[in-house]
Amino acid sequence: MATETAEENKIGLVPATLMVAGNMMGSGVFMLPANLAVVGSISLIGWLVTVAGAVALALVFARLASLYPAAGGPYAYARKAFGDYMGYQTNLVYWLANVVGNVALATAGLGYLTHFFPPLKEPLTFALAQIAVIWLLTYANILGPRTVGRIQSWTTGLVLIPILGTAVLGWFWFDGQTFVDGWNVSGKGSVSAVMATLTFTLWAFIGVETASVSTGVVKDPTRNVPIATVGGVLLASVAYVLSSSAIMGMIPNKELITSSAPFADAARIALGSTAANIVAICAAVGCIGSLGGWTLLVGQSAKAAADDGLFPTLFAKTNAKGVPSAGLALVAALMSLQVLATMSPSASEQFGKIASIAVIMTLLPYIYSAVALKVLGYGKMPPKQYSLFTLVLLLAAVYCLVALVGSDGAQTRWSLIFVISTIVFYALALNRKRDVQEGHRLPGGPAPGWVRYVTLGVTIGALVIFFWMSVGQMKDLNLRHREPQPIERPTIRE
Repeated sequence: MATETAEENKIGLVPATLMVAGNMMGSGVFMLPANLAVVGSISLIGWLVTVAGAVALALVFARLASLYPAAGGPYAYARKAFGDYMGYQTNLVYWLANVVGNVALATAGLGYLTHFFPPLKEPLTFALAQIAVIWLLTYANILGPRTVGRIQSWTTGLVLIPILGTAVLGWFWFDGQTFVDGWNVSGKGSVSAVMATLTFTLWAFIGVETASVSTGVVKDPTRNVPIATVGGVLLASVAYVLSSSAIMGMIPNKELITSSAPFADAARIALGSTAANIVAICAAVGCIGSLGGWTLLVGQSAKAAADDGLFPTLFAKTNAKGVPSAGLALVAALMSLQVLATMSPSASEQFGKIASIAVIMTLLPYIYSAVALKVLGYGKMPPKQYSLFTLVLLLAAVYCLVALVGSDGAQTRWSLIFVISTIVFYALALNRKRDVQEGHRLPGGPAPGWVRYVTLGVTIGALVIFFWMSVGQMKDLNLRHREPQPIERPTIRE
């Protein structure tokens, strides 16, 4: 019965596609036009180059999913193609990058709400709100993949409103001269300017592997995962290119460079302040909603490795809906500790560097996956198709290598040091792997039922404390009550 329930909880094609698009868009899409304005509207060429690389990477994951429809995405492909160590390294790097990056999503999402809710500007209050959001979406994941799929579909829909709205309607306020005047303001040659653009645009497609990692919770994965992967990338590509180009023709370059909310500024130009506020709310909801999808990825990648004995057994234990609830609760606890450790400005700055390193490390599993297609596809594809996909995977690998070349040198060095150190962690995992192989230890099993209630309790507790810190202790808030306010009557002198 548990198996049937888990099967019924799987997500279909549309939610999987929206999850891919939503995870890629995340928080970065709303700042992309301002980031690209530093180079100029020549970034349109950079977008076209990047889209070609992203589609190549999507085709790689789509083909891998059809050839080897195993849960875990990059981990499963690297392990199948190159052995246990490369699989372990891929999973550890990918898992850690997502655990760190998920905290940044919560930070970005709540950051959009500080304009509407000033108490969030207090570090402790903001931290409590982050913790509440993290545990709330962890609880949503524990309820099952379908719950997360619904949340992701709804929040991605809200994100697409301002992005596609700008992409379609923004052209009515588009000024060709404004676009041309800001063509190349980088002071570099055209080729150098386009290369500088790639540093920003390449990161916009992190998350292309979402559907393949979530193969275990997608219905009919052999069919749906490839379609969702390519469809999600194409949807994000259209949204990115059209909206960024429209904004660069609406807002003068000097103003766009200094903009802290370019989509909101574009909405203000077109439709006024109310529209700008709506865009800010959509951005907040989109970031927070994508956290649900990335949390699902963290759980599924760890579970796939734990099932093979290459990750702690805790991450393989599932509830009645097939969700690794105990592992997700542990991840939520780790993320909460990160939030508390990065409350001070100096720590937050340090966290920003760590998050950048995490993004760099995410590209390594992409490169491994691209090369894995060359190994796993041999003998399973017709010769002409195999030759075609060899070119595609080379384009995808070069796409990722260009991103690494354009990254900060110091951060790339620390990423490499961590990757090398994974051999030490692998040595510690060998005993567990051998126990699983020899049958002395069975991975998986039922997760404790109390995990769900503890997760809900922590969520409610964090929300209550957050509410008390932000509202209950502030005497000077101008609150609006539903009941009629007492009328002050003038004092009548006798």
